[in-house]
Amino acid sequence: MRVLTVFVCLTAGCFAQKPQPCTSPPLLTGSLSLGSADEKLGAYAKFNYDALRERIRLSEFRSYKNKTFQFDVLLLYKEGVMYEIDKTNQACTKKPLSVDFNPLAIPTNASLLGPAMLGSSSGPGNGLLVNTWVGKLQIKKEMAKYVTAVTGIECIPVTTLFHTNTHGWVVTNFFNNVLGITDPELLIPPPFCEDAQLEEEDERDAANFFSLF
Repeated sequence: MRVLTVFVCLTAGCFAQKPQPCTSPPLLTGSLSLGSADEKLGAYAKFNYDALRERIRLSEFRSYKNKTFQFDVLLLYKEGVMYEIDKTNQACTKKPLSVDFNPLAIPTNASLLGPAMLGSSSGPGNGLLVNTWVGKLQIKKEMAKYVTAVTGIECIPVTTLFHTNTHGWVVTNFFNNVLGITDPELLIPPPFCEDAQLEEEDERDAANFFSLF
């Protein structure tokens, strides 16, 4: 009888727990797309994310104010520097990185909207369980509202929406995520960056994009 009772409880979700704020895996490789409600900002990027050593590499194609360009940047938060990398011309620009590293995680003060199944739950492989959270975060000098969805098991980011005074709602979609770093060399400054001199910090809209991490 006890075995039957335990089985019934398991199948009925007796032991199901309310989702709690979570932290994404410390090492991730994948791609993301980004777009703003004002249609001035858009990007497609491949990313390498290392929360253990606080490093991020973004290789992207970006459209801003109807201008399209390629952007390759290595962010080294512990060293407080960022490298803008031009592999074609073997050139490198080194600048201060004054923002703090924010790991991919659901803040502890976030509010749970609830779980949802993307796709369909009618058969295996047809759906993805996600948990959606809402809250506010300090982004530079303003408080930004956010809505973010992560996978229910590994807390892998799926979609994040931020509302900023500059661009309104900005949506970021993550896809093709792989646990681990597929190419560790991408998180190390290339040899032609060794002689790069530290330049003065400049305020650019791109910094808001970096701070989303």
